[in-house]
Amino acid sequence: MKVLGIIPARYASSRFPGKPLLDLKGKTMIRRVYEGAVKAQYIDRVIVATDDERILEEVKSFGGEAVLTSDLHPSGTDRCGEVASQHADYDVVINIQGDEPLVDFRQLDLLAGAFKNPGVNIATLGTRLISEEDLQNPNRIKIVTNHQKEALYFSRSFIPNTANFKGNAFEFYPFLRHIGLYAYRRETLLELISLEPTKLEQVESLEQLRWLYYGHKIHVVETDIETPNIDVPEDVEKVISML
Repeated sequence: MKVLGIIPARYASSRFPGKPLLDLKGKTMIRRVYEGAVKAQYIDRVIVATDDERILEEVKSFGGEAVLTSDLHPSGTDRCGEVASQHADYDVVINIQGDEPLVDFRQLDLLAGAFKNPGVNIATLGTRLISEEDLQNPNRIKIVTNHQKEALYFSRSFIPNTANFKGNAFEFYPFLRHIGLYAYRRETLLELISLEPTKLEQVESLEQLRWLYYGHKIHVVETDIETPNIDVPEDVEKVISML
């Protein structure tokens, strides 16, 4: 099984323009992500997929591999799909978040390892490290799974709902929070990017609901490893303090 890691990196982020080139103690964010990803045992090759020449040149400057992709992609998944379509010799593609400079290679190996099961076509990560505050926070995505560790639903809302439960639901039920790393069999990824958007995903603003809507199964791998991302400028100091 050959695994391709792709790091989508867009310059024109609405909340934090230019963040892939942000300096984090002497290294750009995209460099820290790349150097973390190449440590993964099961990833054979890592490529940065960007729509900006500045990011392309930065990656090349430290010896990394990068390609220019269309600037019309609505999501990182679509950007990964463009690159994956050009690499038919890989079986599995991992979408590595370009805004997680502390990415842990063990997470990536966990995801890749899920595809030893021939029945897995899409995999993502979830963690039981979740607080009651997380359950109420719409920026913390919650997952409900079935007995086979397949996602039944993702939501920004508090799920499962506990309004009629008698007792301490937080102690009773194993709530699960999503960690936004995805991996796909290459042919599955190419199918996903051809699917029409749905009203469900637009209401929740969660792309993965499109895949569930059209009948795809998403295997959820549990982990107790989590790394912070840089979404807005206020996140920078927290990450720098952990470097």
